Amino acid sequence: MVLYFLSEVVHPPMVIYMGEDKHENEELIRWSFPEDIWFHVDKLSSAHVYLRLPKGKSMDDIPDEVLTDCLQLVKANSIQGCKQNDVQIVYTPSTNLKKTQGMDVGQVGFHDQKLVRTAVVAKKSSEILNRLNKTKEERKPDLREEREQRDKLERMEARRKEQEERQREKEAAEKQKAEADLRSYKSIMKEDKMKSNKCDEKVDYRAIEEDFM
Repeated sequence: MVLYFLSEVVHPPMVIYMGEDKHENEELIRWSFPEDIWFHVDKLSSAHVYLRLPKGKSMDDIPDEVLTDCLQLVKANSIQGCKQNDVQIVYTPSTNLKKTQGMDVGQVGFHDQKLVRTAVVAKKSSEILNRLNKTKEERKPDLREEREQRDKLERMEARRKEQEERQREKEAAEKQKAEADLRSYKSIMKEDKMKSNKCDEKVDYRAIEEDFM
């Protein structure tokens, strides 16, 4: 079962979700979206909490109020962390999570420690947690199907943009050729390069006519 929450401190609301147990956390690690940001209590057991960002956004774009919601939710879902003050939380893009052979179920490492950030939650905020819990929804999604559908749509969008770019390049080439042809035509039509239809004043056309008669 996956638990979903809405952080309604921004519009549109942002989705926060987490697994119910460590086995489900394994599935979340495997099938989370590249846009997801992963949260966990540092050095303590806790839920794996994810924030789904809009495409094109990064950790730098997380609104402070939404970040606070995520941090409070992680602290509240740690057996030890929920009882302590000044709890340190780590968070990083889900793409930075690393599983290696021999790791326990639900355990993760990081590809790049520089992409891991920390924040400290001084104490629990019942107000924030009550607000989030009012939006809680339990679902049993097909995580793999959701990820594959997301990737399929991304590929389709990439192809569409590629086709549009090729079309723009084609139109630009055609326009460039048309302008070049026009310049060439104007060059040919210049007066000093054209033969005149006017009578040549140096030719005695009257004499020619008399000889003909």
